[in-house]
Amino acid sequence: MIVGIDLGTTNSAIGLWGAHGAELIPNRMGDTLTPSAVSISDGGEVLVGLAARERQSTHPERTATAFKRYMGTKQTCRLGGQTYSAEDLSALVLRSLKADAEAWLGEPVEQAVITVPAYFNDRQRKATRRAGELAGLKVERLVNEPTAAALAYGIHQLDEEQPFLVFDLGGGTFDVSIVEITDGIIEVRASAGDNRLGGEDFNDLLVQIARPSLNLACDPDDARAGRLEELLRAAAERTRRRLSDSDRAEFSIVWEGKLLSTEIEAAEFEERARPLVDRLREPVLRALRDSRIRAEELSEVLLVGGATRMPIVRRAVTRMFGRFPSARLEPERSVALGAAVQAGLKAKDAALKEVRLTDVCPFTLGIGIVENDRKGGTRDGIFSPIIERNTVLPASRVETYWNVYEGQRQIDVAIYQGESRQVTGNVKLGEIKVPVPAGPVGSVTLECRFSYDSSGLLEVDVTVPKTGAVHQLVIVDDPEAATEAELAERRQRLAALKFHPRDDAPNVAALARAERCFEMFLGDRRDHINHMLTAFRNVLDAQDPDRIEVARAELLASLDELEGERFL
Repeated sequence: MIVGIDLGTTNSAIGLWGAHGAELIPNRMGDTLTPSAVSISDGGEVLVGLAARERQSTHPERTATAFKRYMGTKQTCRLGGQTYSAEDLSALVLRSLKADAEAWLGEPVEQAVITVPAYFNDRQRKATRRAGELAGLKVERLVNEPTAAALAYGIHQLDEEQPFLVFDLGGGTFDVSIVEITDGIIEVRASAGDNRLGGEDFNDLLVQIARPSLNLACDPDDARAGRLEELLRAAAERTRRRLSDSDRAEFSIVWEGKLLSTEIEAAEFEERARPLVDRLREPVLRALRDSRIRAEELSEVLLVGGATRMPIVRRAVTRMFGRFPSARLEPERSVALGAAVQAGLKAKDAALKEVRLTDVCPFTLGIGIVENDRKGGTRDGIFSPIIERNTVLPASRVETYWNVYEGQRQIDVAIYQGESRQVTGNVKLGEIKVPVPAGPVGSVTLECRFSYDSSGLLEVDVTVPKTGAVHQLVIVDDPEAATEAELAERRQRLAALKFHPRDDAPNVAALARAERCFEMFLGDRRDHINHMLTAFRNVLDAQDPDRIEVARAELLASLDELEGERFL
């Protein structure tokens, strides 16, 4: 049995693909949403879900919430005298979901598809996978949350060919994906996001607004301070929900036997929240730029995530796109439903046999290089991209580098993931030490090829043309999660991609024809062909399949005009 799980910052859910399509499985309370909360009782019992969340304000030292924000980091928390990492706590939530599903289905649940924010990096994704394994699940695949939401929406819209945008603002993270559905293929064109922006940030803002009027006096070092903060957070959540339906709402807590309250105007909240709302804009613009799709070309803007219920967010989205967004999907449950669809795809359900999903690389992958500066010196630790973010997966790209020091006998190739120009701002994934023959600066070249699939397998091949030696490093999302046979199959699929676009038959033919025309014509027409050849070669060097297809079509059309009728 394969299930789909939305492991959320605020709430989590589990579902499966059944006879009637995607459906969510209720927990032992009868709810399809389980709060992502863990608490340790005085007797040492682990409580998960609503029971844990209800103890947040009364037992803050024994309760944890919003820990998804710390996935892949070293941050820990102590509950009941024990230390837990974010993946430990997430594993407890996943284990509870697994137990609920087994009780409801009456059979063991051993495999799962788990969703992650599109902008989770390699460390965060590995931490999520480990959490699943700690919960006793074999994680078949990690799926980006907006992609899952697109599946929940697009599975019934396979005749739709216009792109749409998924705007996913949850409790702790914000993701944007631009998706296109054509001929049974659901293709993610671009993703962007902010891992530190969500409903919790709006709650923190409400606490800041309310605190001065409540006249609270509690030293941060006071043992009661933790309980007070949790009371304020819970009150902020209630107030934010009320402000979604009203122009004003009461913010109230009971502290030291007294009812303390203040009224918050929606207008004041929205004015103070403007910096948070402004942060929603840049990921949207980045996704549009990377996909090369204009906002007016989008057929629809879909709202996903509980925080999109806020009027301030819906108005901001309306202003961004000049149209009203769609809320046809239930925001809190759409990601889990999409995960259930993906579980059905993994199980090869007959009803889903015509659906294929493609995803994109969420972060740029590249290596650290040494760069010459204007003063004749060098700067180390510069990031050189090889596979750009939002490249459709699977993908294989190659770049050429050379030695920068005379007599150099080894070049250290360090692999990074991220967008910063300095490698120190990116995530290091691994390193290969490559022996090279000694020679003058620039005399020894390396061809560095990255091949990457949608499940997180990165194959790095470094070739030294002078010696013919090839050095390889395989980086897997979790080497223990896949068998040798599965890894071999994935690597075999990537091997089919390992050629430069200039060696692809249609491109070879186009280049040959252009070079023949260059020899045939003279004067201005020869100059024109030369410019076209240079432009096409530049596009080939960029190794972007979509751009290459367009550029080749333009080149051939121009040659048709010059040559007239062709005989083949």
